[in-house]
Amino acid sequence: MLHTVLSANMSQDFAKNATERPEPFKAEVKGNIPTWLQGTLLRNGPGIFSVGETSYNHWFDGMAIMNSFTFKDGEMTHRSRFLRSDTYKANMGANRIVVSEMGTMAFPDPSKNFIFKAITFLNHTVPDFTDNGASNFIKYGNDYYATSETNYINKIDPVTLETQEKVDYLKYLPVNLASCHPHYDKEGNAYNIGTSIAAKGKTKYTLFKVPAVSDKDKGIPALKNVQVICSVPCRSLLMPSYYHSFGMTDNYMIFVELPFKLDILKMTTAYMRGVSWASCLKFCPEENTLIHLIDRKSGKEVETKYYTGAMVIYHHVNAFEDDGHVIFDVIAYRDNSLYDMFYLSNLQEKSEFDDKRYSKPTYKRFALPIHCDKGVAVGDNLVKLKYTTASAVKEKEGKLMCQAEVLCEGLELPQINYDINGKRHQFVYGSYVGESAEVVAKFDTESKKMVCWSEDKCRSSEPVFIPRPNGESEDDGVVLTSVINAAPGQSSFILILDGRTFKEVARAYVNTELNKDMHGLFIPHGK
Repeated sequence: MLHTVLSANMSQDFAKNATERPEPFKAEVKGNIPTWLQGTLLRNGPGIFSVGETSYNHWFDGMAIMNSFTFKDGEMTHRSRFLRSDTYKANMGANRIVVSEMGTMAFPDPSKNFIFKAITFLNHTVPDFTDNGASNFIKYGNDYYATSETNYINKIDPVTLETQEKVDYLKYLPVNLASCHPHYDKEGNAYNIGTSIAAKGKTKYTLFKVPAVSDKDKGIPALKNVQVICSVPCRSLLMPSYYHSFGMTDNYMIFVELPFKLDILKMTTAYMRGVSWASCLKFCPEENTLIHLIDRKSGKEVETKYYTGAMVIYHHVNAFEDDGHVIFDVIAYRDNSLYDMFYLSNLQEKSEFDDKRYSKPTYKRFALPIHCDKGVAVGDNLVKLKYTTASAVKEKEGKLMCQAEVLCEGLELPQINYDINGKRHQFVYGSYVGESAEVVAKFDTESKKMVCWSEDKCRSSEPVFIPRPNGESEDDGVVLTSVINAAPGQSSFILILDGRTFKEVARAYVNTELNKDMHGLFIPHGK
C-alpha cells in the first residue's frame, strides 16, 4: 500500500495521467542481462488521476496501469496497458469519475435527476466497492489477477496484459475485503486473508487457502476449490482492523489485529455526509495491538495470547520458527499519518520527508514463544533466543506483552528471496527513506549493515529479488527495480543489480515514461 516519499531535489507530477503502450517494445540494454534471467516482471499501480473535469484526491485511488518487462536471452521487452475494469469503463464512458474510491467519493452529475441520485445514495449506503485493482497481482491456480483490497479482482493475460474477467470473492467465500499480499507454498497453493463484514451478524477475519490447480481441475477457476483455514472474530463488532499483509511460516500464520480500524457505521453515512470512506478509518493509540498465531494444519489459534503497543503495519517482511518460537519481522509506524501523505495535494508540495508530520518506517522483529508454561512467573521474559532482544513478558492474566527489537529505520517495501519465505532470512531488499528519498537498499539483518544504490534525478520502485537457478547463497541472484529517470533527454529504465554485491549489472531503457508503481511479481519462464 505505502510508498516512500518525495525527494527534495526532484520534481514529479504525481497527478499526471499515464499513457499506455500495449505493443511490445524492445528495450535498449546497457550492460549484460544474465542469460539465466528468463521470465516476466509484472508491475501494477495507479496511472489515471483525472477524467474529464473530475480528479481523484488520493494517489492510491488512480485507475490502474499495468507494466510488463519480459526477459529472454539477454534482451528485454516492455509493454503497458490500462486495466479495463468496470470502474475504468464506467468512468471513461461518463467522461467523469462516477465510481468512488477509498479517498475520493464520486458524486453524481448535478444535472442528473432525483431518481438517479437516490439510487446512487443507496449504492453508497451498502458500499459496492470498486474493482480498480491498482495495488498488486495475485496468482490463484494458473491464473493471474490485478487486485486492490476489495472483494473484486480482475483476471488478466500476463503476456498481453489484456483484462479478461471480473471475479467477485463473495461468490466463493464471504469476504468483503481481502489482502493484496498473499503467500504461496512450494506446491503452488495460495494463502490469503479477508474480512467478512457483519456476516450472520458477526464481523470476522477469514484466513483461506486457494489450492493449486490439479490436472482434473484444469479449466475450473481455482477459487472454486477455496478452503477456509479459520475465522478470527473481530474484537470490535463493526470496526474491523485494517491490514495490508500477514505472515506465514511452515506451520503457522500470523495475523496482526491493529488498533487502526474501519468504522462500518460511519461508512454507511459517508456519502450523505459528503466525505470519503478513508475518513472512516480511525487509529486508536490508546488500544493495544493483538497478535493472532494460527496453526495452519488445525486451523486453531494457539492458546497463548500475545499483544503489543499501538502501531500501524502495512508490510510483513518474513516469519520463521526457531526453538519453540515464531519470529516475525514487520515494517511498523507509530500512527496512520503516512496515508495522508499520499493525498495528491500533499504530494505536490514537493517537500522533504517531515518526521514531525509523518511517521517514519521502523523495521521491527517480534518473537512469540509458542507455549507459555504455567509455571513461569509473572514478569518473566519467555524469549530465550540469543540473537534477538525481542521480549515476551508474562502478565497477570497469562497474556504475553511483546516488545520488538528494532533492526533499522527507514526501510519500506521489503522483499526477500522468496525461496526461503517462512524460513530464517538474512537479507532484505527495499526502498530506503533517507534525506533524499527512494534509494533502493539491501539490508543485512545479522550485521545490521545497509548498502544502497542511487543515481541523481532517479526514483526507484519496490525491488524484487530473483534467485539464480541453483544459487550458492541466499543473495545469489539479481534485484530488479523500475526507475523513473527525470534527467533531461533520458529514458526511464529497469535496473538490474547483483544480489550479492549490489553493483549494477545492466539497465534496460524503455524509451517511454514510467509511472510510480506499487507492487508486482516475477513470473519465471514456463510458469
